[in-house]
Amino acid sequence: MSTFVLIHAAGESSWAWHLVVPILREHGHEVVAPDLPADDDRADLDDYTETAVQAVGEQRDTVVVGHSFGAFTSPLVADRLGSRLLVLTAGMVPAPGEKPADWWDNVGYRDFVPEEPDDPYFHDVPGALAEEAQRRERAHPSPAAYDQPWPLPHWPAVPTRFVLGINDRCFPPALFRELVPERLGIQPDEIESGHCMSLAHPAELAHKLLGYTS
Repeated sequence: MSTFVLIHAAGESSWAWHLVVPILREHGHEVVAPDLPADDDRADLDDYTETAVQAVGEQRDTVVVGHSFGAFTSPLVADRLGSRLLVLTAGMVPAPGEKPADWWDNVGYRDFVPEEPDDPYFHDVPGALAEEAQRRERAHPSPAAYDQPWPLPHWPAVPTRFVLGINDRCFPPALFRELVPERLGIQPDEIESGHCMSLAHPAELAHKLLGYTS
């Protein structure tokens, strides 16, 4: 059995994974879903990585999963842990030395999303869950993390998979169908979901993750 290390997105906390966690545990896996530092303007990607690594402790055979902005942290965690697998879900795939603040222009985001989409995050999340997610929003990432060059010189030597949502309004499928092969050399897998997969379609996402480990 594996230990899943679930890295949340910008503005989120471990709560974002609360519907996925029990499904993974029902299949015999351990799960660690740390709350990365929020409300701290000085915390950077290294601090986020250290928080996650400390939360894992002595657990081994890890599978690191990073959602959205969590893609800037999850490869650093997988590299530190020597993980067996890294999975990005609608992840902002970073390039070496790239600041999160520069990612949008570097990947040509406005070519794919020329204007602000209607309800980019929660359009397919049940109403009560969407309201709770917005109530729980936190100040993460910090300005320090957002302006920090991604520190690895290359992608970690960890097998990597990518899951996109075909109904994602925040990061349209066309963006990732171009970016993922370009930066990771793999083809993304797809599920019927918007951006917040772990809230909108937790069972589908969990079973996709389980399939990667079987």
